[in-house]
Amino acid sequence: MNLNQVTVPSLDLTLAIPFYEKLGLKLIMKSLPHYARFLCPEGNSTFSIHQTDRLPQGEGVHVYFECKDLDRRVTELKTKGIEFTQEPVDQNWLWREARLKDLDGNQLVLFYGGENRINPPWRINN
Repeated sequence: MNLNQVTVPSLDLTLAIPFYEKLGLKLIMKSLPHYARFLCPEGNSTFSIHQTDRLPQGEGVHVYFECKDLDRRVTELKTKGIEFTQEPVDQNWLWREARLKDLDGNQLVLFYGGENRINPPWRINN
């Protein structure tokens, strides 16, 4: 099994699409007002947004996008007007990550985990 797509809700795709394009995702399908799909800049994973009348309550889903050049990417996105709720910081789980929210409040994390993403020192070996 391979996870290849994640979908998040949006109240207005006409606003959400340019936001995700600014992040660097490539729009590959647009079916307004209900759906849009993007190709991630690396690999074959896709990310989509779907129109909803009401957003989920609470923290909701956290979507993680790995960036080998995290600090440079954050600096670049800030010059494009993207606001971060957390600047890049080293975490005790051995990742470096920055956090932001999209226009609908979905939690986005740009991070670099490298080898520790799949093989941290505390990994369970079966």
